[in-house]
Amino acid sequence: MGLLSFLFPPSVSAAEAHETASRREAVILDVRERHEWKAGRVPGSKNIPLSKLGARAEELRDDRRYIAVCRTGARSRSATARLRSAGLDVVNLKGGLHA
Repeated sequence: MGLLSFLFPPSVSAAEAHETASRREAVILDVRERHEWKAGRVPGSKNIPLSKLGARAEELRDDRRYIAVCRTGARSRSATARLRSAGLDVVNLKGGLHA
């Protein structure tokens, strides 16, 4: 994976994420801390905080697509790049939950 791919991993809009998740073609992966996730989240989302992603990445299936989300898109962009470099099918939610 090149530097640009790491800095700017593939992303989807909020509308694309909603449509894809509604059709059960992707799992929403919320990488915010647990207290943030408990305060408000996308229904049905899976929470693995970015700080624990390395230790818990084995919970993610390699036959699924994931849409990584956080509050603004910065942490999820980092998670997307890391997980893609590990061979998983992950895209970032552009603009985060604010979008």
